[in-house]
Amino acid sequence: RQGSELSGWAMGRWTYEGIDLNHNFADLNTALWDAEDNDLVPHEFPNHYIPIPEYYTFANATVAPETWAVIDWMQRYPFVLSANLHGGELVVTYPFDMTRTYWKAQELTPTADDGVFRWLATVYATSNLAMASEERRLCHYDDFIRFGNIINGANWHTVPGSMNDFSYLHTNCFEITVELSCDKFPHASELPAEWENNRESLLLYMEQVHRGIKGVVRDRDTEQGIANAIISVDGINHDVRT
Repeated sequence: RQGSELSGWAMGRWTYEGIDLNHNFADLNTALWDAEDNDLVPHEFPNHYIPIPEYYTFANATVAPETWAVIDWMQRYPFVLSANLHGGELVVTYPFDMTRTYWKAQELTPTADDGVFRWLATVYATSNLAMASEERRLCHYDDFIRFGNIINGANWHTVPGSMNDFSYLHTNCFEITVELSCDKFPHASELPAEWENNRESLLLYMEQVHRGIKGVVRDRDTEQGIANAIISVDGINHDVRT
């Protein structure tokens, strides 16, 4: 009832157990980058489907049950496109969310599929009524308008253990974050307008699942589908699996 500014940024951020779900997924970035620096990728260390590190599974690891539930869900269903919805800004962010230089708070850190991620973010941002409005004003201090209302997550602020980075490195799923309103806690009377701002962009975003190459990898002799076939694209150091 107090609204965004009076209730504070952190309201609703943590679980009952005091865990920030926004930073709670396994950090797979560091392992990948260390392996790349040692020329181990992809022959000795994978560039995709990176396994969850052992320390993350220990009984004393600070992993929320909500996080484990989402990981289990992601492992059971082969999602390829996703978005998670946040509030408090008007911008679409795309991986990586974590800076490659560990001590930097901000640093452009693109994935091997940077062009695809920039496209996905742009599709949402250009069709969102609030972001695309000619009367659009800054939410706070950051001027995302001059960037087309999209930004590489790590170039905004580093988020180790984000769901976006985890989805990209542990599964086939390409995921972005949509900051869909300046107001973190819109009043009930404002929700219809917020829905109208985002309805078309949500639909257009989902339609992007049909872009690119798709099909079934089959055995040449038996015509049977091949599970877990690794598909590599020249020039992109990130494979996917059937």
